[in-house]
Amino acid sequence: MQIFINDSAFEVPEKASAEQALVSFGATPPFALAVNGQFVAQGQYPQLMLQDGDRLDILAPIQGG
Repeated sequence: MQIFINDSAFEVPEKASAEQALVSFGATPPFALAVNGQFVAQGQYPQLMLQDGDRLDILAPIQGG
């Protein structure tokens, strides 16, 4: 099935969890995740099953001063 990660199309297996998609994508902590515009707690990644067309935004922290 096709999902979008940071606005790029990405193929994942049917019934993939958010955690599986993040591993396949190569995301490395620290980051925050939003699925279809809603932030998701890190503890929910394994249970959150993705659907075709879902949009994931991986947001890395930015330091400033």
